[in-house]
Amino acid sequence: MAQTTPEQLVERLHARFGDRIDNAAVSVGQATIEVPPAHLVEVCTALRDEADFRFVQLTDLCGVDFLSFGEDEWVTSQTATRQGFGRGVQGDNVQGRFDWDNRPRNPQFLRRFASVVHLLSYEHNIRLRVRSFASEDTLPVVPTLTGIWSSANWYERESFDLYGIVYEGHPDLRRILSDYGFVGHPFRKDFPLIGNVEVRYDPESRRVVYEPVTSVTPRVTVARVVREDSRWPTSRGEAADDWKDN
Repeated sequence: MAQTTPEQLVERLHARFGDRIDNAAVSVGQATIEVPPAHLVEVCTALRDEADFRFVQLTDLCGVDFLSFGEDEWVTSQTATRQGFGRGVQGDNVQGRFDWDNRPRNPQFLRRFASVVHLLSYEHNIRLRVRSFASEDTLPVVPTLTGIWSSANWYERESFDLYGIVYEGHPDLRRILSDYGFVGHPFRKDFPLIGNVEVRYDPESRRVVYEPVTSVTPRVTVARVVREDSRWPTSRGEAADDWKDN
C-alpha cells in the first residue's frame, strides 16, 4: 500500500468527519486537526478502527496552556559588546501579569487550555496531531481517551498534574509527578517560576518546614543570540586559497 501523504489524510478527515473537526491543516509536514470535546471520543474511536486511518498507537499526550500566546518576555533589540551582555533579566512572568481578557487575539486559540494527542498509523505510515480545547478556562475538562488507547492513562495524569486539565472518565486521575500536598499546577503560564514555597529542614524544630520563597530571585534567561563570527569566513577563505596554491 502506498504511503498516505499529510495532504491526503486531511482530505480524508474532512470527508469523513465534516463539521465535527475544526482547523484541519498540514504544518511542518504533519497533519493537525482540532476536535471539540463533545466529539473527541467518537472521532478518536474512528481514527483507531477505520481502514482509512488505523491510528492504533497513541505515542504522546500532553496539555498546553495558551495564556500569553504571542507575548514576549524580554526585549531582544539589545546589542552585544566585547564584554557580552547579561542574559539574565528581571522577568515579568509573575502571577497576575498576563491579562487573559486583553491578550493578543489569535483566531485559532480562543480558549486557554488544550489537550494534544499524537497518533501513529503503522498501516499508512503517517502521524496525526489531534488537539482538543477545553470549553472552560476556570475548570478545563475534556473526555478521557483511556478507553481507546490504554497508553493515555499516565499521560493524562501528567497533564492533569502539570496543567490542571481534568480528564472526565479517567479511572485513576491523580497527581503523578508532584507531591501529594502540592498546591497548583506548575506548567501553567501564571504559575511563578520560582514556585510558591520552599522546603528546608529546621534543626531547631527538627522537622521539615514550608516557607515562602526567599532564597531565589525571579529572573528570565534571554534566548541566546547567534551571531556570525568573522573568524570563520576568514579561516574558510584562507583554507580555500591554500588549496588553490597547492
